[in-house]
Amino acid sequence: MFGVWAPGEEVAKLSYFGLYALQHRGQESAGIAVSNGSQIMVFKDMGLVSQVFDESTLSSLRGHLSIGHARYSTTGASVWANAQPTFRPTATGGIALGHNGNLTNTLELQSWLTERDAQEGSLVPGALSHEATNDTSLVTALLATYSGYTIEQAAMEVLPHLKGAFSLVFMDEETLYAARDPQGVRPLVLGRLERGWVVASETAALDIVGASYVREVAPGELICIDADGLRSSRFAEADPKGCLFEYVYLARPDTMINGRRLHSVRVEVGRTLAKEYPVEADLVIPVPESGTPAAIGYAEQSGIPYGQGLVKNSYVGRTFIQPSQTIRQLGIRLKLNPLRDVIAGKRLVVVDDSIVRGNTQRALVRMLREAGATEVHVRISSPPVKWPCFYGIDFASRAELIANGLSVDEICRSIGADSLSYVSLEGLVEATESGIDQLCRACFDGVYPIELPLAERLGKHVLETEPAQRTGDDGLVTASTGAGAADALARP
Repeated sequence: MFGVWAPGEEVAKLSYFGLYALQHRGQESAGIAVSNGSQIMVFKDMGLVSQVFDESTLSSLRGHLSIGHARYSTTGASVWANAQPTFRPTATGGIALGHNGNLTNTLELQSWLTERDAQEGSLVPGALSHEATNDTSLVTALLATYSGYTIEQAAMEVLPHLKGAFSLVFMDEETLYAARDPQGVRPLVLGRLERGWVVASETAALDIVGASYVREVAPGELICIDADGLRSSRFAEADPKGCLFEYVYLARPDTMINGRRLHSVRVEVGRTLAKEYPVEADLVIPVPESGTPAAIGYAEQSGIPYGQGLVKNSYVGRTFIQPSQTIRQLGIRLKLNPLRDVIAGKRLVVVDDSIVRGNTQRALVRMLREAGATEVHVRISSPPVKWPCFYGIDFASRAELIANGLSVDEICRSIGADSLSYVSLEGLVEATESGIDQLCRACFDGVYPIELPLAERLGKHVLETEPAQRTGDDGLVTASTGAGAADALARP
């Protein structure tokens, strides 16, 4: 998720490169919205950022203000109608919005939107879409219902009603907005350009566009950026509960969270893992790329040589082509392949970031043994994942989480390793240098910092009454100031 306010700059291209740096956060669809001061244009489609946009498309998106989004679905199916940024017309123009996180009171918000829809004159034509089935569209539609308000005023009305995890970037024709939930579960940072401002999900996106890091958007804060500069409002008191899994896996290693570069955190976790669970071995190898920093730390602390025993295919991204049965049986080899000369005859310590279902590790251990490893000792740089996430990570259901029903020894036997150990929750938290009471670690210990509704009011498809049909269209949406309407144009 990315936003930029920079008159005189090619803001669509800045958004493109910002999203490129954030591709790891969402690989299902991508979109960019741009305003030239009188009109908002939105272009989005299914696929990776580099698949959705080309030079001619970006050149057609001209303006001084832009937001972008790369989607990873947690509410609503992975279809075109749910791609972001979402757009709604307002009484004076339009609003485009991107969202990172997951709301937990989605059905409550849907009822509230229906109530507002029933109030005469509360909605301009087209403000309520019946195609989208995600929480993001509900927020956008709610903001559009306040016809007598500015977007800033509408946001101060709507944001306190949102529960769950949300980092938002949104825009009207003149202003860039950013907001973060009171717990600050998902990251959101502010950066400065020579002639403008940038907001992004991670500091790595600031680096790629040449923006200097200013600070994190505070939990419970709304930021507005326009020709008058930057102003800040608070819609809720801060109660920090940053996601611990961001430190483990989700964010890039070159990103900073809470003042710490994640590469350094992950190396320290590896050192802690070596102290807590040493083993006699000949070589420490990572599962690239997410296991690499922790493997470096494990090797440094243990004195066991570090080596590259697995080669990752750097060009394997999200694919919409289903593998043949033959390739499906080979499984993990599509992304990883062993270096036989390096690992044959060796006792290996294999460091990975997490185990969710166990399928990947099971295939990996088998592959390493076939390549000649005499022992395979698996070390995991996070505690066992025992609980699902409702705040923006699409984990398996609790029944599918291997650590939910099995002990560590049973998981070890299930994946075929000689030994298996996870870093302790205390060791992981200490490496972050954040207090445990300032972190959401629900997937590890089941303590959910934001109240959850009944189970039947949760879930990825809670807003879907029937499967969405549009799966391959791409579109350009425009709205002119004062028009109060939107036109969707489909490209062949």
